[in-house]
Amino acid sequence: MNGADQAEFITLARVTKTQGRKGEVAAALFTDFPERFASRRQLFGLDGKGQRHELELEDHWPHKGQVVLKFAGVDSISQAETLIGWEIQLPSSQRAPLEADQVYISDLKGCTVYDGGRVIGKVEDVLFGSGEAPLLVVRDEIRQEHLVPFAASYIEEFVLDQKQVRMKLPDGLLDLDSSLKKDATPKRKTGTEPRQL
Repeated sequence: MNGADQAEFITLARVTKTQGRKGEVAAALFTDFPERFASRRQLFGLDGKGQRHELELEDHWPHKGQVVLKFAGVDSISQAETLIGWEIQLPSSQRAPLEADQVYISDLKGCTVYDGGRVIGKVEDVLFGSGEAPLLVVRDEIRQEHLVPFAASYIEEFVLDQKQVRMKLPDGLLDLDSSLKKDATPKRKTGTEPRQL
């Protein structure tokens, strides 16, 4: 991975398609603060083979719920096509400090999720889709998967130094999730990293 471990980076966006004729790409955002791309010129791209590449951001602008990115040296549609699927990343050491009630999604992986006093399981992944809240993929002790909305109204507290997320979920939410999964397998888009930049 070009001398750096995956855990040392956070993903800000994932390239979804080409945009325009001069090498621009559209990317799905995994940050609540896309305006901070203005001060982030040196970025990294993680390709599908797990290789990380340095990128210099020349320009960016919002477009239809995504962000359009223009990188130095990527000046044609064919060059932009090679970036589709890449994760646009930043070293963890450069991420912005958060308020007390905020958390980086990347820090949630491996946390134990509680519903009141009951342990649900550990966070294995975080999914981003069309809904307002990301979904925590939580695995219980018998390896059953639960999809738990990471919504502010359900969160009681984070105790990240103890790898704990304490929530108060609506009655029946986990039962509903189990029955929905029996009926159909939802189409999911995996997002790996932060909701804060």
